[in-house]
Amino acid sequence: MPLLKLGDFYSDYRHNATDNDDIKNYDVYAQSNDEREIDKVGSVYDILVDDRNGSFRYFVVDTGFWIFGKKVLLPVGRADINTHERRIYAKGLTKHQVESLPDFDDLDKIDYEHEEHVRNVYRSTAPSTSSDPAYDRDTYDYDRDPDLYNLSDQNRQSLKLYEERLVANKQRQKTGEAVIGKRVETETTHVSVPIEKERVVIERTQPTNHQAVDASQVDFREGEVARMEVYEETPDIRKEAVVSEEVQIRKEVDRDTVSAEETIRREELDINTQGQPKLKKRR
Repeated sequence: MPLLKLGDFYSDYRHNATDNDDIKNYDVYAQSNDEREIDKVGSVYDILVDDRNGSFRYFVVDTGFWIFGKKVLLPVGRADINTHERRIYAKGLTKHQVESLPDFDDLDKIDYEHEEHVRNVYRSTAPSTSSDPAYDRDTYDYDRDPDLYNLSDQNRQSLKLYEERLVANKQRQKTGEAVIGKRVETETTHVSVPIEKERVVIERTQPTNHQAVDASQVDFREGEVARMEVYEETPDIRKEAVVSEEVQIRKEVDRDTVSAEETIRREELDINTQGQPKLKKRR
């Protein structure tokens, strides 16, 4: 399980933390030999995090006050962090353990055997929490040693503050419909069309003066006729369908803004202190 230094995993952590928030350079304290006092044993040199999920795994402690020039790994579960004092209290850490721990020189040298050596040193002072101690480099997981890798929650308490918010949403619902159809109506319509009929008019007149006609110029012929064609118009009345009107159907959207006003509640934090504690609030 690869480990990374804090700055390599969180490249911008310095931009998101103040000097007081930066655990690096915190002083490390442990119980003295007579177990009645605590002594400063060094300072945090760096922090190693899990490459898979960014979880803190070890504090790299420079033990210059106990063993000059030696850096050792302190599992995060064996540390109590006090941000107000900028201190880390190593639980159960003794000088004998520091002497037994392998020296941390370079992250590239930290392998499974190195971590197992570190774990065995700290396990000697804590009961085993694994019901199945049989494991190897392929099956080991940090969850097997919760007392070594779970951060203490004694200095971490949370209080959730709630607030109400107005949520504006809209729902589409049917308010009606328009149905447009056709029906057939009947009516009686009158139409007039003028027509013409021809008729033959025969007029017979007698001359007033009976002038004699030369008999040689008169041709008496039997069967001579005068022909005249007679026409009349007949009405041609019929029905035909034509487009009298065209109807187009469409929808138009009218937009409006609906405003609402409600009284909402919000919880605010009340801080009551005794004495003169140093408080720092962060959102």
